[in-house]
Amino acid sequence: MLIEIDSIPKSLIYEEDEGKPIYYKGYKKVLAGQITLEETMGSSLLQSRLISQIFIFLSKNLNLDQYEILVSELGLQLDKKITRSCDIAIYEKELIKEIEDAKTYSSLPPKIVFEIDLKADLEGTSEDNYYHKKTQQLLDFGVEKLIWISTESKKVMIATPNAPWLIINWTDEFEIMDGLKLNLAELIAKA
Repeated sequence: MLIEIDSIPKSLIYEEDEGKPIYYKGYKKVLAGQITLEETMGSSLLQSRLISQIFIFLSKNLNLDQYEILVSELGLQLDKKITRSCDIAIYEKELIKEIEDAKTYSSLPPKIVFEIDLKADLEGTSEDNYYHKKTQQLLDFGVEKLIWISTESKKVMIATPNAPWLIINWTDEFEIMDGLKLNLAELIAKA
């Protein structure tokens, strides 16, 4: 089925890269009337639990006078033609105070970003290319650490600028920031 790009609703765009839309996984089924928009945008139970439990963990262990934890697919405007989303973003509170009421995507890089799985339709590229390109773009934007969590492979990729990217099992403990460490398997087991 040939789909005219102009006929695809903007609500099906997940991100944008170099001016080209990246659609939500399953967008073609929405266009064909097989599923609803909400079904393609929703998270799995495990994804939701991870996001919730990580948020609770961060809320209990970070200095909330110093840091703000944002969730719910925060939109980032990396430049005019690049938008990216993140599941969890940690900002230094001082940096976002003046724009906290903004109704646009953030043009300020978070300190730390968590991504759980991916919600993008990868037609025309591989999963590895998508992960690597988005990761590098976020690091170039100024993100200090990006933590990708895969619920399928039970792996965690940790990327920081100017250092090798690390892939570990989610049973392994890793540092989020400022000496704060997390073990995903233990976090889920305690939930």
